[in-house]
Amino acid sequence: MMKIITEVAKTAKIDEKYVDMYGKYKAKIDLSIMDELKDKKDGKLVLVTAITPTKTGEGKTTMSIALTEGFAKVGTNCMLALREPSLGPVFGLKGGATGGGLASIQPKDDINLHFTGDMHALTSSINLIAAVIDNHIFQGNELNIDPTKIVWTRALDMNDRALRSVTVMQDEKKGTPRHDGFVITVASEMMAIMCLAKDPEDFRNRVNNIIVAYTYDDKPVYLRELRISNAIMKLMREALKPNLVQTEENNPTLVHGGPFANIAHGCNSVIALKLALKLGDVVVTEAGFGADLGAEKFLDICCPTGGFKPDGVVMVATIRALKEHGGVPFDDLKLPNVEALKAGVGNLKLHLENIQKFGMPVVVAINHFADDSQEEIDWLTNWCKENNYSVSFVDGFAKGGEGSIDLANKVNEMLATKPSKYHKLYDYNLPIKEKIETVCREIYRAGEVIFTDKALEQIKQFEKLGYDKTAVCMAKTPLSITDDPKIFGAPIGCTINIREVKLSSGANFIVALTGKVMTMPGLPKVPAAVKMEDE
Repeated sequence: MMKIITEVAKTAKIDEKYVDMYGKYKAKIDLSIMDELKDKKDGKLVLVTAITPTKTGEGKTTMSIALTEGFAKVGTNCMLALREPSLGPVFGLKGGATGGGLASIQPKDDINLHFTGDMHALTSSINLIAAVIDNHIFQGNELNIDPTKIVWTRALDMNDRALRSVTVMQDEKKGTPRHDGFVITVASEMMAIMCLAKDPEDFRNRVNNIIVAYTYDDKPVYLRELRISNAIMKLMREALKPNLVQTEENNPTLVHGGPFANIAHGCNSVIALKLALKLGDVVVTEAGFGADLGAEKFLDICCPTGGFKPDGVVMVATIRALKEHGGVPFDDLKLPNVEALKAGVGNLKLHLENIQKFGMPVVVAINHFADDSQEEIDWLTNWCKENNYSVSFVDGFAKGGEGSIDLANKVNEMLATKPSKYHKLYDYNLPIKEKIETVCREIYRAGEVIFTDKALEQIKQFEKLGYDKTAVCMAKTPLSITDDPKIFGAPIGCTINIREVKLSSGANFIVALTGKVMTMPGLPKVPAAVKMEDE
């Protein structure tokens, strides 16, 4: 049963004066609380990540919630920090992003849908910028913007393939018709900036540093030149405050920001993490998709930006996903198949090895499904032990905190006995091309990285503009270690194709688009929105 959100705030030791209620069960936390907490020692930071998932995911959010419930059962003061769901997946293939069963956060429907309006504020801010750019050109174009070199795109928080490529200004007599397109809100630079900003002042500075277009003589046009940062700050004022909700067992949870991990950096906000670390002795957070995407970006982008030094990692795996990596078709994953499990465990091995390249200790958490056979469970448990990995089978979905006690104890043991030696994978001072190649070779195990002429020309342009000392944010399919979603397992020596490189100057990273990854997803044949008819 849900508690009134002020009671949840008391559990987290948040004074009621900092709680801005949005109804009975959700609230914003005023950022002035950080002044009161500034001298408090930070808690320990645990990242929850996963193997390469099936198309429906392996329960990483469910595991993060279950671990938090388990910590509460063993007396560990834990704060959970998660991303906000996007309406794209909610109505698309994966459905909501609030966990599952008894390992859920509440109020589930509110969080999955309109919540406290953060996505609306972000989408409105993105589209305000686009409208002002086009209006500026229409009204005389004082900044000499070349309409064919506008790089800022409109956004919508919905999967809609029809908006990937559009034509704008078609019937405007003074306008220049041009090709344009939409990105999904959670893949936008504005979302990345919201999640990487340390405070509202940093957010404003980053927004002003966005390159929105180029002039006819190829000079960058920055957002600050449009003189609309005050308007954006008004739109984003409440959205910059973390949201407080609760788990199924009434444990406090911060939910804030929601960048896609296959396109953007895939982590919840730095602001929320900073607050969580002041409130909890242990903080649990998750990064989107597999460890090749969300975890790499958390460790290479989010942690250096926020000044975080994570203390450990939980690697989520499922027997069904490992069987898919061993060659079993998705529709047959419920059938016992130890041989396929043996063939697919290489995917888990690869991700565990990759995490250790960052100097991080790790615990393996197997998200238990009812159709896992005992023979499969025994084999996977023995494999982990034989390879010196701490492992826990977790029944958080069915049993909540009671099903997660073993995992909580093993994570506590890791934190107490295995000190983290965290470090980034690459030096930001390396050339852009070399940083991209490092991620491809070390994390994706590529034998070759091929850049198109377009990508090489873009890299040269960004280095000339002085953006060569940034992080790189890889945009790649989440369904494979490679850039081909049809390749399962743990292939070594694959080819990664860099087709295009984009600059997110406000977020301070370079986005490298691989393969055929899309920045505006489409809906599946039977969307989750249609399945809701049967609820």
